[in-house]
Amino acid sequence: MDVIQVLRQAVHSVDVAVLWYFLALNSAYALLIALSVPEMFKQWQEATNDDLERSMRSDALPPISVLMPAYNMEMNIVASVRAQLTLRYPHHEVIVINDGSTDDTIGRLIQEFDLYEVPPAIPRRLPTSHVRGYYRSRKAPDLLVVDKENGGKADALNAGISAARFPLVVCADADTMIAADALLRLARPFLLGDPVVASGGTIRIANGCQIQHARVTGPRMPKSWLAALQVPEYLRAFLFGRVGWNRVGGNLIISGAFGIFRRDYLIDIGGYNTGSVVEDFDLIIRLHRHMRELGIPYSIPLIPDPVAWTEAPPDFKTLARQRERWHRGLIVAMATHRDMLFRPRYGPIGFVHIPFFILGEMLAPVVELAGYLFTIIGIAIGAISWAFAGVFLLAALGYGLMLTLWAIVLEQATFRMYRRPGDFARLLLCTLLEPLGYRQLTVLWRLKGFWNAWRGTESWGEMKRYGFETAET
Repeated sequence: MDVIQVLRQAVHSVDVAVLWYFLALNSAYALLIALSVPEMFKQWQEATNDDLERSMRSDALPPISVLMPAYNMEMNIVASVRAQLTLRYPHHEVIVINDGSTDDTIGRLIQEFDLYEVPPAIPRRLPTSHVRGYYRSRKAPDLLVVDKENGGKADALNAGISAARFPLVVCADADTMIAADALLRLARPFLLGDPVVASGGTIRIANGCQIQHARVTGPRMPKSWLAALQVPEYLRAFLFGRVGWNRVGGNLIISGAFGIFRRDYLIDIGGYNTGSVVEDFDLIIRLHRHMRELGIPYSIPLIPDPVAWTEAPPDFKTLARQRERWHRGLIVAMATHRDMLFRPRYGPIGFVHIPFFILGEMLAPVVELAGYLFTIIGIAIGAISWAFAGVFLLAALGYGLMLTLWAIVLEQATFRMYRRPGDFARLLLCTLLEPLGYRQLTVLWRLKGFWNAWRGTESWGEMKRYGFETAET
């Protein structure tokens, strides 16, 4: 057998392996969406307004501490704090952690809420950077402001966990806009008798929405095409992919932008890892580990109807940094917790979740790039036919497109966030366009995460914020 024939056979074998990889991966995503359907309709039926009103009058609702780390939020901090203070919940406090801002964030808070310094009598249950002072408000008795030296988001959240008075804590970014009834919906699993240690809500993209007083009043598709292309991603990942995991041992990810936790367990595991670039992902894995090792029954579900809105990067540079950081964090987290792999004591986390995240998430950009390259080489040297190349593209891109379209159909059948025909048409168009160029860019950005993880890069990079583009009525 000559060299050319051997090369053709090798390229053909790689292409066949990649084809089966994508068929298996997208079938796994299809299974997650199928598992999410009964869960979605169950949650949708439970999330009626009558149930929420009854919950508001219930004495069984546990009090909640809302933690808001803030860094250089001078322009928006007042509106954000007011929005958190007015959330519909019978008993909650808001703790703002000023993480060494270099602008006038703390000054704006002092002025607008008439803050006064209180004695530092709060126990330091978790180690953090130096806390310069604690402030209470004469105007808002349920507001506490912690002013500390800069230590990063994880460090700020640890300071908030130490300062919290209540058994449940909600961790929310200061620039995340939480729906008015989201706390009621997020706390619902804690009322049903399930051993819930944490749960997450749905993150949606706020770019282009109608916004008043740091609250989304009219969901809209983003005007920026780059931001709009991210909407199908968020729907597929947050609303259905993660809901499906509820039926397979719980979630491995709860977004750092919006999640609720049992405070005692957070303290037990030492709070957030300040050395991780994806501290939210690392925290959930450590919670699973802790509960499994102690043999305590627990669940970590995602609840689809509590909604928080966040700004999606509308420029390529910021989006590239975000996706690189996410993937770098995934790589480091999988390497850190590799000892959980295929260990019976960790149940589905060790046998299903971590293998899926390694094979189906972490390695996906490597396999996808290899598939593109070997398909081109295979056609060039006659190792594969054009028909095979078409089948490969259908498996890699077409199958995923079909799943995203199905996720949109389910969203319209349940929560139907985008009600205007123009918004829905734009969502469908973005779904069709996402696999054509945008997806390939995300592959390249995620591949860079391998290089930076190998180099030991720990920085986030600058996450530029533009402020929300508000749609016209």
